[in-house]
Amino acid sequence: MLDSYSHFFFVGIAGTGMSAIAQYLNGIGKKVSGSDRLFGQEQKILSESQFEALGMHCYFQDGRGITPDVDVVVVSTAIEETNVEYQKALQLNIPIMKRSQLLAEISNSVRTIAVGGTSGKSTTTAMIFHILEQCGKSPSLITGAGLSVLQEKGLPGNAWVGKSNWLVIESDESDGSIVNYKPEISLLLNIDRDHKEFDELEQLFSTFRDNTKSYFIANQDYPLTKKLSQTNNYNFGTVESAAIRGTDFKQDGFSISFKVNGVPCTIPAIGKHNMENALAAIASTNALGISLEESTKALATFRGIYRRAQLVGKTKDNCYVIDDFAHNPAEVAAVIKACQQIAPRVIAWFQPHGFGPMRFMHNELTTMVGDALRENDIFLIADIYYAGGTVDRNISSTIVSDAMKANGKNAEYVKDKDFSLKRIKELCQPNDAIIVMGARDPHLDEFAKKILENILT
Repeated sequence: MLDSYSHFFFVGIAGTGMSAIAQYLNGIGKKVSGSDRLFGQEQKILSESQFEALGMHCYFQDGRGITPDVDVVVVSTAIEETNVEYQKALQLNIPIMKRSQLLAEISNSVRTIAVGGTSGKSTTTAMIFHILEQCGKSPSLITGAGLSVLQEKGLPGNAWVGKSNWLVIESDESDGSIVNYKPEISLLLNIDRDHKEFDELEQLFSTFRDNTKSYFIANQDYPLTKKLSQTNNYNFGTVESAAIRGTDFKQDGFSISFKVNGVPCTIPAIGKHNMENALAAIASTNALGISLEESTKALATFRGIYRRAQLVGKTKDNCYVIDDFAHNPAEVAAVIKACQQIAPRVIAWFQPHGFGPMRFMHNELTTMVGDALRENDIFLIADIYYAGGTVDRNISSTIVSDAMKANGKNAEYVKDKDFSLKRIKELCQPNDAIIVMGARDPHLDEFAKKILENILT
């Protein structure tokens, strides 16, 4: 199918999922162009400049970029049929393809390692890529977050075209597209109630397992992932039944250490969840014949990824500002627990990433995040991020802050970013760790920097 098209046009190309596929296609010699609502401003956003430097033409999302020479228009589930460019493609009889379908076509054309699960996919995908790259395997990459080592090359960092036939991808269960992949190796990290109910997730991940060509590798620490396991030599976890087993976990500042089947491993990262991610990465690369010693040596130089417990800066009085993509209850709780190891008090600011997700997960946010908070920690929840469209907006973040306060937790509703900046400055004390958490909003990294600047003045 890929050979049938020469010119791909992406609607909403600045989105992480779309941009990674666009860069990959550009890297294998396809003509790529795209549009975004964020393009066409007097001052270009960074990704627009980066795409143009790669030879990808960028347009404001008004239809003018879709011309008869476009072979196929690519859309995500966020693009509604009323979108002007969707309609323009129909008028010109240009085929329209879903992002998930295109990624499946790409991944099924090469030897793929697909990373699945409700949390930790981007980090684990990046770790696998890093191990393979360090061990001379020259893999390709399509993922949801920029790797620091690639961003330092002036790239968005969430895609790379290597010289081998191996591709590492982050596979998404939220839109059900995970069932379309036929990977050589599949990883199942965890299953938490996120986007979908457990029974539907189990069905999706069962198909993901059944479509795997060689090795399906699952986390033995979760009852449901263990239930879906197949018998092979590469499962992982901290329990006795795990073939690739992590023990003796410690965190010292912004570094974690543990043993993998007795082999020492130290990674410049925080949180026990990153040991879980590392064990998954090591298990998958071990299936390719890379030794535990080689993998652990490679992970010692892992540089991390964009907005995953990323240290924004530190003040003279030892106040840390940390930026993270956490957006479901398990992820938010995990980041809070990780930061508790570096600070006597955590101020956790969270922006829910949509009205639908808030309706679906507000009870878990209240309980899981509440249970993670220490007595002096503070949880600040902002307005729900609205990305446009016809979504029902009849729920507020106060449903979480009110419930947490009723349970005796230090929780506050902080409305918008301007009010949040003032409130964080009022609350901040020496040695605090301030965490910014949320997804979808492209300006959260800028907000984290503003917090640092604000508490420095």
